[in-house]
Amino acid sequence: MKAGIFVEPGRVAITEADKPKLQGEGDALIRIVRACVCGSDLWWYRGISSKESESRIGHEAIGLVEEVGSAVSQIQKGDFVIVPFTHGCGKCAACQAGFDGNCPHAGSDPMAGYQAEYLRYRNADWGLVKIPGQPSDYSDDQLNSFLTLSDVMATGYHAAATAEVREGDTVVVMGDGAVGLCGVIASKMLGAKRIIAMSRHKDRQELALAFGATDIVAERGDEAVERVMELTNGDGADAILECVGTETSVETAVKVGRSGAIVGRVGVPQKAEMNTNALFWKNIGLRGGIASVTTYDKAVLLDAVLKGEINPGKVFTKRFRLEEIQEAYEAMDQRTAIKSLLIISD
Repeated sequence: MKAGIFVEPGRVAITEADKPKLQGEGDALIRIVRACVCGSDLWWYRGISSKESESRIGHEAIGLVEEVGSAVSQIQKGDFVIVPFTHGCGKCAACQAGFDGNCPHAGSDPMAGYQAEYLRYRNADWGLVKIPGQPSDYSDDQLNSFLTLSDVMATGYHAAATAEVREGDTVVVMGDGAVGLCGVIASKMLGAKRIIAMSRHKDRQELALAFGATDIVAERGDEAVERVMELTNGDGADAILECVGTETSVETAVKVGRSGAIVGRVGVPQKAEMNTNALFWKNIGLRGGIASVTTYDKAVLLDAVLKGEINPGKVFTKRFRLEEIQEAYEAMDQRTAIKSLLIISD
């Protein structure tokens, strides 16, 4: 089969690899229909974080089940599924509490890249999310929205949920990538009255407004804080969605919150240390982490897409074949695409 691999910073490629096989009774073999490039993939692509050469890449997909292990009963051959990156078992304390992103039984398989023709998925019985029918039953837009449920829409929702966004709240969304834009959708779903999107790019500003943002702040740093305070009559926001991960973004998130606000942090941290004193002096809470993809998909997100209530697939602004994977990464890296879609099969 064809599979995407990391070569070196700035370079990915397609290689021929053995088709994966079931290795455990809880596994499923998935034929990937669509995959995509994530903003977090750019960390190692840009050399910000390390990654071993020849590693398989990608962690977002939708696909068709080709084979299941002997212990899998809820998922069957032929099912059309969302393939979350989390591999939650559904039985442990973390999964039962709604934090399947932290499932200790998810396992680790560095060869399980989703940007490939096939994938072995662990904990398939609970982790996979079944979509009614087959890919041919849905429009192109719907397929794209299903794909976002494997990560970015669920991650944006996780930011809003952990920030405890409530009806009538004022929310600030830090980050105008796909996760931040999905955070705008999530904030609206949870009843936010005012959604302030921090964005400097016209195409992303327009999409944020289409998704439900009420205000755009293009400034950064202290100027951004001043602008948010102007918009909120000096009060600050009730909830802040931190969807970037940089030190500046986290510091700004704390500064734009009112006393007692909560920051929902889902941007992968770029710095190991954080000064928490500012949280103390403003009674601000800090939550967030790895998204609970299966939990949110099953509870609310899949139904919202099926009913046409949300269309997060609009974050895909360029599409590529798997063989064009280098171009897909370059489009994300150069910001000519908000999110790159990879068409793997029909």
